[in-house]
Amino acid sequence: MLDTILDSLVDTGKILPILFLTYLLMEYLEHHAGGKAARLLQRARGAGPFFGALLGLVPQCGFSGAAASFYAGGAITAGTLLAVFLATSDEMLPILISAQVPGKTVLTILGVKLVCGVLVGFLVDFFLRLRHVGRHREIHEFCEREHCSCDGGILRSALRHTVKIILLIFAVTVLLNLVFLYLPKERIAAVWSVPVLGELLAAIVGLLPNCAASVMITDLYLSGVMGPGPMLAGLLVNAGVGLLVLFRVNRNRRENLAIGGTLLLSGVILGTICGLLFTGIL
Repeated sequence: MLDTILDSLVDTGKILPILFLTYLLMEYLEHHAGGKAARLLQRARGAGPFFGALLGLVPQCGFSGAAASFYAGGAITAGTLLAVFLATSDEMLPILISAQVPGKTVLTILGVKLVCGVLVGFLVDFFLRLRHVGRHREIHEFCEREHCSCDGGILRSALRHTVKIILLIFAVTVLLNLVFLYLPKERIAAVWSVPVLGELLAAIVGLLPNCAASVMITDLYLSGVMGPGPMLAGLLVNAGVGLLVLFRVNRNRRENLAIGGTLLLSGVILGTICGLLFTGIL
């Protein structure tokens, strides 16, 4: 038990410096480009899903929550919102970078998320236009203080975020190491390797509106337990605080459930397809 904790501490400590530098860069982008990104998303109109997916890739704190608020106010379409959700992956990118995953692999994952977000976004908007669904509501302002630090300098905010995530990574690492100690990796991997079922389970985990979901999915992938299909399914569905904010600010529960269901279904289907296409590549 003590050896497991010490090993987990060493593994976590190795990624600490790179993780802090990554979050420092993210905070800089958030403070200097967050407002411009939000305005661009509101003005995108017919090209909303493309810009939504593109901006969703940028590691900006709480951007999916802001997109949910824009949707509740009628400023963006359902397709644009889903494009943001599918492209967002919470803590995935900082963890991949800090773990020194090859750049080609990171870019491939981001590219898949971009294409999936654009594809689903335009399909949803096309379907809704055929049904002549319109939305006109009061715009809501949103700042998710539980997820990001909206006040203070970037150094303090980056340090706070790093401490929070490094503790979470340590806890997840200890948990996984204990599981691996008593159960062979092959047996655990067998659960995720079942076609469709593995993607469904990963997508359900990804739906959790907490950064722990993306941390666990990314760690399982990096440890070799989870293949590319379930990993992509879980990270496509994982939209940070986006769904939580949507249910909080949008009073139409039926709409919210439809968006959540579409997100889950898209993650499972696209994760399964991409898992077959990228086996041996990711």
